[in-house]
Amino acid sequence: MKRNGMILALLVCFSTVWGCKSDAGKSATAESDKKTTKAKITFVELGSVNCIPCKAMQPVMKAIEEKYGDQIQVVFYDVWKPDQKKYAEQYKVRLIPTQVFLDAGGIEFFRHEGFFPEAEIDKLLQSHGLKPVNKENKT
Repeated sequence: MKRNGMILALLVCFSTVWGCKSDAGKSATAESDKKTTKAKITFVELGSVNCIPCKAMQPVMKAIEEKYGDQIQVVFYDVWKPDQKKYAEQYKVRLIPTQVFLDAGGIEFFRHEGFFPEAEIDKLLQSHGLKPVNKENKT
């Protein structure tokens, strides 16, 4: 049944997009030691570098990470890669891209499926107490 769900997710991605071309892309991991302080929120992006809506999320994730600094940890899993497929099951992904937001204790407090505009993510994060640290990017 779980396999059927993943197949459905893949079909949804392909049905909403004309095609996907390969791109090397980079992925971050939750074990990233980029941040030395404990983030208030973890933003987990589950997608693929080969999915067009997922690719559109890449600059959004980068902007959010820059805008909120150490208050947030942004993690990307390419669920089409063999070593990262497990995250699709762990987070019960139905389609990609999927965004999952976790509090400091690792508890999910919000989930979104599909492209998630930066302005909407800003509203969500600010409603949970985060403040932009980079004045140039402030919305």
